[in-house]
Amino acid sequence: MQPEKGFRAGIDSVFLAATVPAEPGETLFEAGIGTGAAALCLAARVGNIHITGVEIATRYAMMAEQNAKRNDLDGSIRVIKGDVKDALRRDLAAWPEHGSFSHAFANPPFFDNDKSTKSPNSLRAVANSFGPEDLELWVKVLATMVTLRGTVTFVHRAEALGRLLSNMEGRFGDIRIAPLYAREGMAASRVIVQGVKGARGPMQLLPGLILHSAGSQFTPEAEAILRDGLAWRLR
Repeated sequence: MQPEKGFRAGIDSVFLAATVPAEPGETLFEAGIGTGAAALCLAARVGNIHITGVEIATRYAMMAEQNAKRNDLDGSIRVIKGDVKDALRRDLAAWPEHGSFSHAFANPPFFDNDKSTKSPNSLRAVANSFGPEDLELWVKVLATMVTLRGTVTFVHRAEALGRLLSNMEGRFGDIRIAPLYAREGMAASRVIVQGVKGARGPMQLLPGLILHSAGSQFTPEAEAILRDGLAWRLR
């Protein structure tokens, strides 16, 4: 279930979910769960995990809960209606304990408030608006929520890679960068970035993934993730 107008989940969420190295029995945190696309893919791929997602837009939060129920995954996915930045507070009983998650992941809004044209649709505006300091805030939140040696995974625009890595510096190590290419020979449009809290391993730029063949069809590698739910292991 998604809104007819406004922000709609796409394949970015599927690839994000495929790269999170979750194992049965682990707990996960998602900043900006939206309608639940990434969480649903992850919970369907890995059984017996528990995902807590935060969503500021009430309608999206309700849809995420309904989507989890429709897919019999409401026992695996919990949705908190609230602002991601509230996760840094310690006085909110509804929020989980800091450092209590094995993994955290996010598909941050792609548009800066000071650079983008305002959307007339309120849901899209909420989902896509992002202030200059918000990306650093989201990185800080994910770092706060995961345990030592826990992983954090982001999918973002390729042009935002420098800013994302700068914000991750000092918080995460053993960072893996996996580019997503629309077609062979084209520049990457998206990057998936995964780091380990407290690690000191060197950064690695991975080969990445080409999404489309010469025509409009997905490549076999992309199809295996999108249709068959295959994991995309970065480490």
